[in-house]
This record gives sequence, C-alpha cells and structure tokens, in this order.
Amino acid sequence: MNSSLDALKAAARRAPIVPVLVVPDVAAAAPLAKALVDGGLTIAEVTLRTPSGLKVIEEMKKAQPDLIVGAGTVLTQEDVANAMNAGSDFLVSPGMSPRLLDALGAYKEITIPGVATASEAMTRYEEGFRMLKLFPAAIAGGVGALKALSGPLPHLQFMPTGGVSADNAGEYLALPNVVAVGGSWIATEKDVTTGAWSEVAQKARTALSKI
Repeated sequence: MNSSLDALKAAARRAPIVPVLVVPDVAAAAPLAKALVDGGLTIAEVTLRTPSGLKVIEEMKKAQPDLIVGAGTVLTQEDVANAMNAGSDFLVSPGMSPRLLDALGAYKEITIPGVATASEAMTRYEEGFRMLKLFPAAIAGGVGALKALSGPLPHLQFMPTGGVSADNAGEYLALPNVVAVGGSWIATEKDVTTGAWSEVAQKARTALSKI
C-alpha cells in the first residue's frame, strides 16, 4: 500500500483522466488494461458493482503493473478488506458513513470519499482524507461549485465524478483544486462487453489531447 495518494497524484499529473469501469467479465481485464495504457492513461477505477470486480482488479494489475488501479463503489468493511486483498492501489466511495469510516482505519490515506457540500468536504478533511470526489459532480454544482469551494477551502483537492464527459473534462481540469476527473465515457460498459479496445485507446488519446 502506498502511504498516501502521492503516487496517484503523480500519475494524474501525466494523465488526469480516470476511467470509471464496470467490467462484467474477467476475461476483459487484461485487454482493457492494455487499451488504457496504450491510450496514455495511468489510473483506472474498477467499480465493485459486478461480481467480477475484485478479480478484474487483480488481472488488470497483473497485465499492466504500472497502471494504478483502484476499487470504486466501496461501501462496507468487507469491500475494504476484499479490495485491498485484490491489490487495489486506492479506494473510492460515493460518500462516507460512520461504519465505513471505522472500517477504513489506516486505509483512509488512500481513500477518496464522495462529497456534495462544503460541510461534507470540511468534515472529510478533518477526518484525515486528503482527496475528495465531488459526486455526483453535475448535480452537486459541477465546475461552478468547485470554483466557489476553492476560495474558502483552497487546501482541498478533488476528483469530480458523475456527469463528467469528453465535452467538459477540460473545464474541470482547468481548476486549481482539481487533480483529476473520473468518467465512464472512455470505456463504457458496451465498449468492454464488445471488446472495442482500439476505440477505448483512441478515446483516451483524444481526451488527453484536449487537455
């Protein structure tokens, strides 16, 4: 485990787009990881929304050891333990609850919790979290909300997710308090299930070229 999010932040400086992945079939893990790396990406978030999620994390790490792979949709103590056992480099949750906070323990250092308000952001920072996920970004105010938060809370850093697209990713990434953006458009579930690996790589290259 990295002691902090420093490795993720360094990777984000090279490629600040984090594909949020739903992968139903473990067989897709290795070619998907290769397509993302071929497209210039350095970080990926695999959601635990499918039974294969944990194994996908393992297989993506095996296929592309330099790719930073995290677990998304982390909700419970079991999710935390399973994700770390699968080799996750970081954890992402849609929000935070008292039980999940207790379950994280030292893993808070590599966890990105979702927030939607200034009060939530301030609370997560006081709890020891160092990167936050504005979620769902589009509903929580998007670029305008992050601009507003940067004034009174300049020490907070965000990875907005939810409504981020190829069209608006650059607007988010132009903000000083945004480290990276998360989005599902780079590798949609359809892309993954149909094996559209060249398209995934090209979408990644296009997105990076725009920023």
